[in-house]
Amino acid sequence: MVKITRKELETILARCEAATSGPWQSFIEGRDHTSGSSFIRTGGEDIELSGATEKDQDFIAQARQDLPRLVAKVMRLRGWAA
Repeated sequence: MVKITRKELETILARCEAATSGPWQSFIEGRDHTSGSSFIRTGGEDIELSGATEKDQDFIAQARQDLPRLVAKVMRLRGWAA
């Protein structure tokens, strides 16, 4: 079993909160639009990745929303304030 401390969870949450505000959304050329390039729309500047697969880009974009929710849930289940 993987053990994770409250401090580790707080550090993960702090990284999420320090990142550009969300939600982030992945846009893949040919799937989501027909011209331009693939990118991640954020609450600030768009992110264009080099060398990432479409699935990598979708994962990175969705992680901005998923990680804070997961950390908060784990903290609640352990009885720690988020």
